[in-house]
Amino acid sequence: MTDQITQDKIEAAAFRRLLKHLADNPDAQNIDLMITADFCRNCLADWYREAAAENGVEMSKDEARDYTHGMPYAEWKASQPDATPEQMAAFKARKDAKA
Repeated sequence: MTDQITQDKIEAAAFRRLLKHLADNPDAQNIDLMITADFCRNCLADWYREAAAENGVEMSKDEARDYTHGMPYAEWKASQPDATPEQMAAFKARKDAKA
């Protein structure tokens, strides 16, 4: 087993790689991620902001989203197509199945 500092470094590197992977694959829409994996870039931003708060760092939702999206959130959002009716139906079915 590794020590905590090394474990934190490993986890941080994996998180950065995940963010890069998502940035390199913008065709993976948030709605698709929610349907298949039950999380999205916005979830990562929320988790990042919560972790910051747990460590005494104040961060707005927009600041966290800018970080996890790799650009200003408004810019990223504007570049994304609207969810299709089929995507919304699949998302609803996923939510209903969890309920």
